Formats: sequence, structure tokens, C-alpha cells
Amino acid sequence: MDPRSLSRKVLLPPIVLWLGILACSRGDVPASTTLGDPVSRTFGTEGSPLLPTTIVTPFVRPTPTATPAAPTPIASPTLPPTPTLISSAPPENILYTAQAGDTLRALAVRFGVVPSDIRFTDGALPAEGGLIAQDQLLVIPRRLGLTGPAERLIPDSELVFSPSVTDFDIEVFVNSQGGFLGQYREYVSRRTRNGAEVVQLVARDNSVNPHILLAILEFHSGWVTDPRQPPAASLDYPLGHVDPSDRGLFHQLTWLANELGKGYYGWRAGTLVDLLLQDGSFVRLAPDLNAGTVALQYYFAQRAGGREWGEALGANGVIAAYKRLFGDPSSYAHPLYEPGLSQPPMILPFLEGRVWAFTGGPHGAWEREAAWAALDFAPSAMETGCAVSDDWLVASAPGLVVRSENGVVVLDLDGDGLEQTGWSLLYLHVAEEGRVTKGTPVEQGDLLGHPSCEGGVATGTHAHLARKYNGEWILADGPLPFELSGWIARAGTEPYQGELVKGDQVVLACPCATQATLISR
Repeated sequence: MDPRSLSRKVLLPPIVLWLGILACSRGDVPASTTLGDPVSRTFGTEGSPLLPTTIVTPFVRPTPTATPAAPTPIASPTLPPTPTLISSAPPENILYTAQAGDTLRALAVRFGVVPSDIRFTDGALPAEGGLIAQDQLLVIPRRLGLTGPAERLIPDSELVFSPSVTDFDIEVFVNSQGGFLGQYREYVSRRTRNGAEVVQLVARDNSVNPHILLAILEFHSGWVTDPRQPPAASLDYPLGHVDPSDRGLFHQLTWLANELGKGYYGWRAGTLVDLLLQDGSFVRLAPDLNAGTVALQYYFAQRAGGREWGEALGANGVIAAYKRLFGDPSSYAHPLYEPGLSQPPMILPFLEGRVWAFTGGPHGAWEREAAWAALDFAPSAMETGCAVSDDWLVASAPGLVVRSENGVVVLDLDGDGLEQTGWSLLYLHVAEEGRVTKGTPVEQGDLLGHPSCEGGVATGTHAHLARKYNGEWILADGPLPFELSGWIARAGTEPYQGELVKGDQVVLACPCATQATLISR
């Protein structure tokens, strides 16, 4: 029977078990080995000319992220307490030029004011959660006391996997630098990869700019330009982040990508306003920073105390390493949000008339929980666990399949064949059998494959769906909310919580898949 014919009926078997998800992440993971397995290497003498090196990285399965045992109401969004004011006298005003991605609520949080305190110079502001046009001039009261460094170090497009690197060939660049990275080898995701391929994989999957990954790697270890064999500790932990579960370049860069994402998307959402440094001191972030700079400040706050933190962000720190490799970061600036940007029409990712469960509200797009950009849906089934479902996933919007591998399907909605430009949709946990092939153009509603547990960490068959625009993960409950068949996502207080709202209808997210979680189109 043609699967599409099933869309004419709502199929409700007498006994329906719903395959909930306790956690999902990592669309591409190293082959499973036992922690403590021997690491295969070929070494020269420390400091001698480079010899080929291979690391077989043990895979440590992450602990599933806990989710509520029953639907949990989401929290009403509130502004945090206003920070201590400079004085009780009427404050002076700041003239602020809006950046791409700014919202009224996020700006109010950053500047320590309430949204009604902020005024346009030439008209009314958008809704509290709506995007403010780039370069719009705003008048904001100065209410904060001492804040941290205000210099913008890199544009946002140099932090995310953006159009600024569409022509960047990582392998050619790495080989041209003559460093240890060019000879590094690591077994990742079913095959041995060289250093450039590891960087490319982390950059693409986590949607982090390879320029910044390479610059930070060079700053910490010199691997990009120094040809000498590194000592054993640096070989295992080239970023100096010592954790057995993050051993080897792939896991080190993946950890880095997640830390950068916490800063970047925390600033975007208005949930991050200060930093706790390693020496226990706090730094209130300067309110006019950009998200890319905050990502660097947040990352180094996890590594260093006050003076060392300042040096890492100073003229001779990580930006000096960046400039030696790539030149002036501002020369790569690319606007990530065009005026009037909106999400194209999208439908729920399953056949019409089928009943699925909304098992995961806004949570991490790829690795852990840096960007709450993803939603999870599970089909009905007669058995629990990780059996491949007979149900079909469908294209939520028309596009071109630019990736189809290891449980992942990516649709490029502008059809130019590049994930870094325009809108793209990521589907995770798509079974290999029946999966659409790379290069296939699809229309909205076309079949993509079957939900499964393939391609990551999952405890039950389901589909994980996330959006990107110009390489930036688009937060599911942000200024461009995730809308599917008219249902709009709202986040909860914890990842995987939340709801879908359509008029006066509400569907709650929960892996328990009660009646309150069921949804169809």
C-alpha cells in the first residue's frame, strides 16, 4: 500500500505504546569501544619531526538527560531582577545601535532595565520577543555599574558555521600551515579521519565556524602551525580540558563547540548576563557586546581566573592567534538576519492523519543543550524501545537533501546545496533503510525515511527536528518561533519540557506520551 494512502485515516490501534525519548544528541558518534581500551599511536621522540599518529577514541555514552515523568507546565517568562543601579538619580541615556538578532526582551535583560524603558529614535518598538531591525537606534537608560570588557572581538558570523566560510577548504588550509594537525589521525564515526576532517566534522555538525575552532586550537596547543610531535598529555587533551570522556581531538573540539554555544545562545536568549570565573569572581557582561564575543568570554571563563581570563581575551591572546591564521576577523562579517526574516511555512514532520506524540520540547540542537532549537516527536508502535517504525517522516518544507548519513537527513530549503546559507532543517534518528538519498529534491510532504534510534543517543524510536538559518541554530522558542502546521513551540524551565500552542489548543511535551501529548495534522 502506498504510505500516502494512510494519511486519509487516523489510525488508532487498540493498544498503542508510545516510544518516548529520555535524551537525544549527537548525530554522528565514534564507534563504540570500552573505556580504557588501548589507544593506538605511532610516536617519534618528543620534539622530533612529526610521525604519523593515530588515536582510536573510546566512545563514552552520555548519561541520558532526565525528563519529567508527566507533563510539566512551562514557566511564565519573567525578567530577572534589575541589577544594582549606579544611583537613585534619573539615569543618563545610552544611544545603542541594534545588532542583528536583538530582541526587546534580551536587550532589557542585558542593560538591566525593563522593556518599557527602551525607546526607538523613530517610532514604536516591535513586540517584546520580536526581532529589532539591525542598525536601528535605541535610547536606553544607563543603569548598570561596572561591567566587563566591551570590545567586540569577532563578528557573529565567525562563531557559527556561516556563509563566511562557504569557500573555505579546511584540508588545504591545514596542510598549508605545516603543523601537527596535518598529520594527526583519529578513528571517528566508523573510519579513520585526518585532523582537517575531524575539524570539518565538528564544525558542520555543531554548526560552529572552523576558523574559531582552529584559532582556539592554535592558541592552546600550536597544533595548526607547529610541526613537532606534542607531548602525550597534549595529544590526549589538545585544548587542556582534561576529562576521560573528552579524550582526543574530536571530543575536545565537540566540548569546545558546546561551551561556545552556551555563551552564544545564552546571550541571544537573554539568559546569560554575567560570568563566574575560575577564581570565583563575577563579571557582569557589557550590555553592548555581540553574541560571538560573549561566546569567547564565556568559554575562557570556564578555563581561567581574572588576570588569565583578561590575557586570553586581550591583544596577545586568542585573537592574536586568529589573526596570524586568518587576518582581521571583521573582514569575514556576514549579516545573519536579513530585514523582515521569517520562517517559511512548515508542516509537522509526519503523514497527514497519523497520530504521534510530542515527546520533547525545546532542547539541544545537536550536542548537549547549548542551543534549545530542537523538538522531538515519536510515532505510535506495538513495542517499546528502538525498533524501526513503519511510520514515515516527511519533508516539513520543500528543499534539497544535502546530507543523508548516519541517521541524519538535512534539507537545504534555498536549494543552493549549502547548509551554511539560508534556512536548513535537520532530521535526526532517521533509519538507514528507506532513507532519502543525498541530492534528492523534495516537496513539502515528500517521504524522507522512518524514525528510529539511529545516529545518536536515544532510548526510544523518535524523530528530532531542528532549524538553522545562515548557520545559526534558531531557538525553538525565540524571536522566530518553531511553527509546524500552525503549532507554535514554547519552552519549559528545563530542556525537553514545553508545549505546542495553536489558538486555544495546547499539546504538552513528555516522553510519557499521555493523551495531553498526542498530535496530528
